[in-house]
Amino acid sequence: MLRSLQIRDFVIVDRLDLDFSAGFGALTGETGAGKSILLDALSLALGGRAETGVVRGGQARAEICADFDLPASPELADWLAGQGIDAEEGGLLLRRVVESGGRSRAWINGSAATLAQLRELGDALADIHGQHAHHALLRPDAQRQMLDQLAGATDVAAEVAVAWRGWRAASEARARAASDAERLGHERDLLAWQVQELEALDFDADGWQELNQEQSRLAHASSLLEGAQLAQVALRESEPALVTELERLASRLADLSAYDESLSPFAELLQSAAIQADEAAHGLQRYAERQDLDPARLQAIDDRIGVVTEMARKYRVAPEGLPDLLAEQRARLAGIDAAADPARLAQLEADARATFDEVASRLSARRLETATRLSVEVSEAMQSLAMAGGRFEVALLPEPDGSAHGRERVEFLVAGSPGQPLRPLGKVASGGELSRIGLAIQVIASSAGAAPTLIFDEVDVGIGGRVAEIVGQMLRRLGQSRQVLCVTHLPQVAAQADWQWSIAKEVRDGETLSAVHPLDDAGRVEEIARMLGGVQITRTTREHADEMLSRRD
Repeated sequence: MLRSLQIRDFVIVDRLDLDFSAGFGALTGETGAGKSILLDALSLALGGRAETGVVRGGQARAEICADFDLPASPELADWLAGQGIDAEEGGLLLRRVVESGGRSRAWINGSAATLAQLRELGDALADIHGQHAHHALLRPDAQRQMLDQLAGATDVAAEVAVAWRGWRAASEARARAASDAERLGHERDLLAWQVQELEALDFDADGWQELNQEQSRLAHASSLLEGAQLAQVALRESEPALVTELERLASRLADLSAYDESLSPFAELLQSAAIQADEAAHGLQRYAERQDLDPARLQAIDDRIGVVTEMARKYRVAPEGLPDLLAEQRARLAGIDAAADPARLAQLEADARATFDEVASRLSARRLETATRLSVEVSEAMQSLAMAGGRFEVALLPEPDGSAHGRERVEFLVAGSPGQPLRPLGKVASGGELSRIGLAIQVIASSAGAAPTLIFDEVDVGIGGRVAEIVGQMLRRLGQSRQVLCVTHLPQVAAQADWQWSIAKEVRDGETLSAVHPLDDAGRVEEIARMLGGVQITRTTREHADEMLSRRD
């Protein structure tokens, strides 16, 4: 349950520190006093959308902290562990800061959190029903989503959507192959010819590099041979030969080093140079002997390079890109072969259809069970809400070809009085009936949910009198197993609450602010009397209020 809520500089709230109790709590007060603002602040802490206008005028930021008990839920414990959030103290502190410039930040138990994490956790902690929630029930998609949530089938519904898309994709692929058979045939022939041509080229990127190196060597063979021979002759065969001169100079300096040791290193360097020059001369001789002036080989290499270059130019790629082109064309050819295989495509479509049928059947079974239960429970609630003899039914209307939402459409049907046929909710219910039916559905849906805190924001609009008292009794009974918070203008509803707060506007230092006052028994009598009697509260009004509070069931 929600243990406390701290609000700083939010709309017309400067500072509020609220401690909540279990059971059914009513939040009452004049219109515009800020009752719904408290729930808006709580919604923000639970990951709701933030707007710059929520920051109180003249302040840098708004801050909301909501402290919840940790629900005894293995799924929630696993989620917290998976997010790396410590909850050893048995509580969950959700903090949200909205700056005047629009930036928003969030924390869970002191750890920075994303809004997605905050919303996911918030869904497990509290369920908020807005004052216009019953109008959303007129939409078929909202009806379907509510039924799936009650059935615990949202995951299966998501599987159905994926399976449906897979089935449709397979069906469209088969249909395209049938209608494009001629075009695909021409494209296949062209690709097959291109693959054959590229394979016949037998091109290898590494071999291409070696071929270019050999071509360069053969094309300059004469120059290479002439240069090697010239250097070899200068080193060993000319007069005087460089090697001989180096040896002579090294010997001369070695002799002179007997008189001056400092010449010895130079003699050694010259001797080393003579040895290396001699090795170079021998190596150049061997290199010259290996050179092969082979015009035929050079022509063959030039022809091969020409063929490869022409092929690359034809396909508008660099020669090095020819292997990738061949692989791409092979893949395209394989894809066309697969797409043009009627038996294979038909099997893929049949398999996808079978997958859809399997998951859709599971979804249908859960929907049917929950629809039957919800129909009975809402019909029973209608008998107490001034709609005696009325009936409610969740209809599952078959979709022969299926859809992304399963094998049936979900539609809420209602008959407001005995003898009337069942018709769609939006076409039959008056404004008052819609409010009552919508509230019954919301209460029943909330009782089936897992959230430990339920919040109703003026969901009792459009009802009054005896019906309002019954609604209050419904919320009171719901408060025996959950924490229920309800913003209400109806004294009949507020009188059924286990505890009550009055929210009012106060002027402090020339600024209008919202204040919250917990009410004791005497305070509740006064507040219920105000809600009953308006501006002038008489003794009779107070006695009526006291009677309403004393006859709570």
